[in-house]
Amino acid sequence: MDSTHTIHVDVVSAEESIFSGEARFVALPGEAGELGIFPRHTPLITRIKPGSVRIEMADGSEEFVFVAGGLLEVQPDCVTVLSDTAIRGKDLDEEKANLAKAAAEEALRNAKSEIDVAVAQSELAVMAAQLAALRKYRLKK
Repeated sequence: MDSTHTIHVDVVSAEESIFSGEARFVALPGEAGELGIFPRHTPLITRIKPGSVRIEMADGSEEFVFVAGGLLEVQPDCVTVLSDTAIRGKDLDEEKANLAKAAAEEALRNAKSEIDVAVAQSELAVMAAQLAALRKYRLKK
């Protein structure tokens, strides 16, 4: 498949490169809703929300990566997703995510200030998105 039919995708966390490869299509959670990126897309830089990045590979298979929000940069031949936290779908752990969600809910109940509430709400949103991504990933298998 030549490069006019694929786009290079890099998903990078603060710690490491999570995914790097050629794709036919990428879907991810933009701030205003789901974004779909095909090869030769118009250049774009935008924030993304916590959720699943779905990468349709050149061979038709799919790869899922959970991101805890971040930035998306699109060039006609390259998509880069930068996130503090990014986890491949197959590495998501439901038990850990549920424990973290419970801890965030507890922190929200015990919040003493607006800043505590905002931090707890943010953590809760990330964990809820991670659990939703895990369920989506499991359905695709």
